[in-house]
Amino acid sequence: MRHPLLSRRRVRLGAAAATVVVAGTAAFGVGQATAEHSVPRTDKEIPNLTQVQDKIKAYYGDTVTADGQHYASPHSNYAKQVRGITDSARRYLDKVAKDARTHHHGKKPAIVLDMDDTTLLTYNYELQVGFHHTEAAQDKYLASTDMEAVYGMDRLVNRAHRQGIEVFFVTGRKEAQREWSVRNLKNVGYGVPLDRAHVYLKDKKNPPAYLPCGATCSTVEFKAGTRKHIESRGYDIVANFGDQYSDLNGGYGDKTFKLPNPMYFLP
Repeated sequence: MRHPLLSRRRVRLGAAAATVVVAGTAAFGVGQATAEHSVPRTDKEIPNLTQVQDKIKAYYGDTVTADGQHYASPHSNYAKQVRGITDSARRYLDKVAKDARTHHHGKKPAIVLDMDDTTLLTYNYELQVGFHHTEAAQDKYLASTDMEAVYGMDRLVNRAHRQGIEVFFVTGRKEAQREWSVRNLKNVGYGVPLDRAHVYLKDKKNPPAYLPCGATCSTVEFKAGTRKHIESRGYDIVANFGDQYSDLNGGYGDKTFKLPNPMYFLP
């Protein structure tokens, strides 16, 4: 959800104006600051940060290993919500694949997916950094650690690919993280092509010519512009998956699927 208090480029729980999201809907306390009162008048309009973190841990079914790693439980409300979304997406993509086999429309069906908290779960990383994301912390983590697949998304993606639907990843991760990102996707079971023609990362040093905004692209401009480019290659993006609305806005996708993520907001 877009919270009126959150305006930084990547807003996380380290900010005083954290958001509680349960089962994909905002669950704010009494006196929640609104768009009309974006600057809280009293402390009662600000969610308590500790309580927000506790709710998020409960939602993910926080499970801690002996070495201090945090994992989401497959029995958590988060996992149940994601299963509902993947079940719906599977039925839709099965129908798309069947239609593509019987009706030739000239364009090959494709799906586009974000990475963080859409195909790869950042929950353990978020707990390790105390919900305080920095590029340096992310680099260190990704270089040495694989994130889990988001529940059911690996099976959904592989099933779609087996049925003839092309798979593309479009992520706001930087180009320098490509090797780590591809390694992670392979290691957790995404058995689809992961070359440069199928995995798009942000490259501010050498932005592609098909993005008019170049190195200054917003998330929406980068992702929508990349989807436009993919469709220009002869694909019909039948579904676009993301955990942020900025993953989904901007068009170039027949249907969108929003994955839950109460941990941060990306405009």
